[in-house]
Amino acid sequence: MTDAATLPGQPRGGVLSGPATARAVNVLAPNASAMTLDGTNTWIVSEPDSELAVVIDPGPLDDTHLRAVIATAERAGKRIALTLLTHGHPDHAEGASRFAELTGTNIRALDPALRLGDEGLAPGDAITTGGLEMRVVPTPGHTADSLSFHLPADRAVLTGDTILGRGTTVVAHPEGRLGDYLDSLRRLRSLTVDDGIHTVLPGHGPVLDDAQGAVEYYLAHRATRLAQVETAVENGLTTASEVVAQVYADVDRSLWPAAELSVRAQLEYLRDHGLIGP
Repeated sequence: MTDAATLPGQPRGGVLSGPATARAVNVLAPNASAMTLDGTNTWIVSEPDSELAVVIDPGPLDDTHLRAVIATAERAGKRIALTLLTHGHPDHAEGASRFAELTGTNIRALDPALRLGDEGLAPGDAITTGGLEMRVVPTPGHTADSLSFHLPADRAVLTGDTILGRGTTVVAHPEGRLGDYLDSLRRLRSLTVDDGIHTVLPGHGPVLDDAQGAVEYYLAHRATRLAQVETAVENGLTTASEVVAQVYADVDRSLWPAAELSVRAQLEYLRDHGLIGP
């Protein structure tokens, strides 16, 4: 068995649901799949002595899960006062409107189509509900509307799908933009270096206790894949499916459709940077 401390980001073992830091509690949604890992992590974030809490990514439209999130907050003596979204994919956001109905909260998101109420989210915004200090960090790439949330008191960052607790994130063409994604990873690396962030609270998978190690692994993985795709093209492969068959030969074939979308994003990046021909 591999020691978790030797894996990228040092993922925590054990049950995923429950307290992760002094201010963040996870309620795992029952939507496990090859793409969502164990399911969506719905985060309840609050100051320890506050009666108000913020929920990030209510998850799928599953009433049992949504009510479990509310019950978890209530057992801790807290009332949910605000709902935030890291991005608009259904496994994170489909249940948001129903959750807002159950809790009487507004929904803040970067995408206006996902909001409920007058306030959205923008890079650098501060979330101060119940005395909480949390900063909005722009992390586009997985999607154009992807955000992360910096929780300085816990030296943590909630990353949605930008960094996962296990494996790597799909940057799928045309929605995903690899150049933006690499910039977002570098922005998160700066948080680990300049702001002392050491914990990643991801949208899927276990908590990571080595944030800098996780970001460095992601950057190295992307560089390796880009080099492999560039070499495949130089060797005469002309279609994304041909590149997938060579570069992703070690990946389960059920994931090849997602890999092909990732390759399309990589090819676009290489063309945009003049590393391969049109």
